[in-house]
Amino acid sequence: MKKYSRIGVFVAASLAATGALATNGYWSHGYGPKSKSIAGACVAMPLGAMCASTNPASLVHSGNRMEYGLALFSPDRGFHANDDYMPPGPMGPANIPPGDYDSNTDFFPIPHFGYNRMLDENSSIGISLGANGGLNTDYDEAVFRNFANPMMPETLPEGGASIDLMQAFAGVTYSRKLDEQHAIGITPILAIQTLEAKGLNPFIPFSAHPEAVTNNGRDIAWGLGVRVGWMGMVTDRLTLGASYQSRIHMGEFEDYKGLLAEGGDFDIPSNFDLGFSYKITPDVTFAFDYQHINFSEVAAVGNAADLVFMPGQTLLGTDDGLGFGWQDIDVFKFGVEWRYRKDLSFRAGFSESSDAFPASQALMNVLAPAVVQRHYTFGFSKAFDDHNELSVALLYVPEERLHGSNPNTGPQTGYLRMSQWELGVGWSKTF
Repeated sequence: MKKYSRIGVFVAASLAATGALATNGYWSHGYGPKSKSIAGACVAMPLGAMCASTNPASLVHSGNRMEYGLALFSPDRGFHANDDYMPPGPMGPANIPPGDYDSNTDFFPIPHFGYNRMLDENSSIGISLGANGGLNTDYDEAVFRNFANPMMPETLPEGGASIDLMQAFAGVTYSRKLDEQHAIGITPILAIQTLEAKGLNPFIPFSAHPEAVTNNGRDIAWGLGVRVGWMGMVTDRLTLGASYQSRIHMGEFEDYKGLLAEGGDFDIPSNFDLGFSYKITPDVTFAFDYQHINFSEVAAVGNAADLVFMPGQTLLGTDDGLGFGWQDIDVFKFGVEWRYRKDLSFRAGFSESSDAFPASQALMNVLAPAVVQRHYTFGFSKAFDDHNELSVALLYVPEERLHGSNPNTGPQTGYLRMSQWELGVGWSKTF
């Protein structure tokens, strides 16, 4: 386990990325309570400093302000293994012991911070700190224990099985008006992520680096990327927006180079957003966003998860090694804001995403059961004076299940499941 400087530990703690599974794959549905209350549909809605995480061009329309807050995220996740397996034997496949498996750790805090300062009437500079949900499961039982080789003691897991990936971002945004209608923005991004895996001992014989598969403590990686955006107020009622985030090339997880494809490389995928907002009345605004996330371009996530484990094969840690079988996803977001009074606004939203992975990739995704697709959001903002405002956001994601099988478990079937809720509170101050 490498040693980290006090500065690195302080930054990791300050950004406070959560290890829970987020709502669109491991991507957050929004950043800050205003964005989250409309399901993240703010690529063409300048709602405040945190919207720079979606569209950097929005900041020049946000004025001088500071925002901070905290969300409490609760994912209920796990899987069920059916008893329709082939009895284990010299020629038979392994299996997951039948039963229900619930992941522990049900509550995760997600802080955020945003700041924007107008340099003049046509430009601004801002800072935003936020987090994606990452990947987290923590099972009390050794769910892969039947894959162990009794003749190799190092493959026998002790305790349960878990994986914990955390991601956080810090961005500095420059936004500028090109004219009265159009604005652009750019955000260089500093990313940090950490990873810890436990109880994956049965897979050690199949790794290119067997010493770096599991139980090596928490590893850390840093990376740099950029997000660019455009916002155009084409009429008094209609605003268009677009943004693109580059692939963020992260340093490798050396302590888990035998687990992840490409020797521990776990980049953050590129993504883009397109959308519009339309003022139905002076007090009611409708917003729509389309988001595309390129999960498949990151081998650790996108490589196939249904490779067959055969003695003597190397399936982990190589360029074409085992992944999670994730594919690119499309997310459609709808939101509405109603300015009920000068000091009180209500918001609601809905989003739906495509499947992160097909049923054939289910086995390894017991560690990452990102099967939810529909998200319902609600929120409000209450101003107490001309400078201080409280915002609240609520997320509800009903349970969804994905049934599947895997060639490594023969005829055995089962399903992954997940549901979520989140309550977020934020305070903003203008100056």
